[in-house]
Amino acid sequence: MRVLMISKALVSGTSQRKLEEIARCPDVELTLVTPPYWHHDDGSKLMLERLYTEGYRMIVTSMALNGNYHLHYYPQLGRIMKEVRPEIVHIDEEPYNFATFHAMLLARQHKAKALFFTWQNLYRNYPPPFRQIELYNYHHAAFALAGNRDAVEILKRKGYNGRVQVIPQFGFDTEIYKRSAPRQPRQAGDPFTIGFLGRLKEEKGLPLIIDALSTLPDFCRAVFIGNGPMKSALEEQAARLGIAERVSFKPSVPTSQVPREIEQWDVHVLPSIRQPNWIEQFGRTLAEAMACETPVIGSNLGEIPYVIGDAGLVFQEGDVQDLSACIRKLLDNPALYADLASRGRQRVLDNYTQEQIARQTYDVYCQMLGVASDLSQQPEASAKRRKG
Repeated sequence: MRVLMISKALVSGTSQRKLEEIARCPDVELTLVTPPYWHHDDGSKLMLERLYTEGYRMIVTSMALNGNYHLHYYPQLGRIMKEVRPEIVHIDEEPYNFATFHAMLLARQHKAKALFFTWQNLYRNYPPPFRQIELYNYHHAAFALAGNRDAVEILKRKGYNGRVQVIPQFGFDTEIYKRSAPRQPRQAGDPFTIGFLGRLKEEKGLPLIIDALSTLPDFCRAVFIGNGPMKSALEEQAARLGIAERVSFKPSVPTSQVPREIEQWDVHVLPSIRQPNWIEQFGRTLAEAMACETPVIGSNLGEIPYVIGDAGLVFQEGDVQDLSACIRKLLDNPALYADLASRGRQRVLDNYTQEQIARQTYDVYCQMLGVASDLSQQPEASAKRRKG
């Protein structure tokens, strides 16, 4: 089967491992279309990283309106489809985006079956032309992938009647996301680091971390890694509470360096809070931390409790006292700490590896083409590597 995947998200190098795994599936000829960079809304650029590029073809092409989530598209996509002649077009975009409409239209012209991906877990009414774009894609898609359970219900409410399956957008490479050395037991009074990695934005609930820190022993500290508009407010909050020296900030790091940052933390906290137009859709950094055997704490918002399962602690959204109590449990109970560190790694191995996501995606491709999925034919070398 000839598969053309269109994804700006795959400028991130560690995510490209999923494509290597898909390409190992029987009879797959995979081509990726991705831009040379993606403009974030804070003005920063995420440049294309080439970390996992074996077994498939990567076409780097220009993007019109780069940085505009809803209006960007690939001007050369028609020429690329004519060359590749895909049977399946995997559009790694929300159904209301113009890029999805553009790719869907071209897929129909080239008689290919297409699917889209959605994280959207809130019901929203879109003005023209986005509602019309959405309905066109609903009508012509052969399949939909949803990143969380709520997104499936939203699709149905909005008029999508086709086939859909819940598969996270990307898995995790557990050969990258792992500890480089065993964690040494903490001694009384040793620093205890609370970490956060991601965009410093209001919906992430970051002031809760600083409020909680002010109630914890002096050896506790917080590290924020990422860029975003909340940085100044967080610095001012820490200064106002008299704990500025216990709070530090680092800029975003390449995805390949994320595991080394995470393993330095004692706990990762994702305290997301509901916004009128947003609810946490997955919480990718939770799985990254769990894979690195760093215990996690998350609010009970959106998909967070499902991602954590029984491998971390969940607190009431917006409740600083509840968050502080969760952190104290880890401080006071070394056995619980060790258990959650182990459970977290195992949960990722059981549910969120790149190979598992790739296999589930391949099964969808087979359903789209009406052929049997026979993953027993995958190369033995891949099987040996998976056992390792």
